[in-house]
Amino acid sequence: MANYEQLSSFLKEVERRAFKQAVYAVRDDDAALDIVQDAMLRLADRYASRPVEELPMLFQRILQNAIRDHFRRSKVRSWWTSLLSSFSVNEEEDAPTDPFDGLSVESESTAFEDPAKALNREQTLKIIEQGLELLPPRQREAFLLRYWEELDVSQTAEAMGCSEGSVKTHCSRASHALANWLKAKGVSL
Repeated sequence: MANYEQLSSFLKEVERRAFKQAVYAVRDDDAALDIVQDAMLRLADRYASRPVEELPMLFQRILQNAIRDHFRRSKVRSWWTSLLSSFSVNEEEDAPTDPFDGLSVESESTAFEDPAKALNREQTLKIIEQGLELLPPRQREAFLLRYWEELDVSQTAEAMGCSEGSVKTHCSRASHALANWLKAKGVSL
């Protein structure tokens, strides 16, 4: 069993190497710091009672999983950042529709993306986040559960304590409001 001093010593020993490893993977110092800190906290929280000999392998596994999680989150963010600007509201339809239905996610990583595109996506994401803050709470909740957490309609309805129809309505209204917000801000991809 690792005691406090041994765990602390181990973390001090690996912090610089872990940071370099994360920087090489994600090519962003701030994100790398967050990843390493998260990995260290997970190790201390969940595996502090393990023998000292097991800590290096556990930490490497945790660090690699944290890096993968970073790329997954980046992929989701870039997915709806690039898609929201292309939505248009169809005034002729009676029922609200969900413009996110039927869209697919690109499988490429953004690690080696053109800097101009990365900057554009980052700026668009900031505008989307501002738009999300302006949405009514229920619309924001439905939108984030459906498209950020990737829950299906029934799971979202259960989490929100409402009907599936309400979820679809909230998501549709949120999507259209965000699309209009982006259009008003001059975002077009």
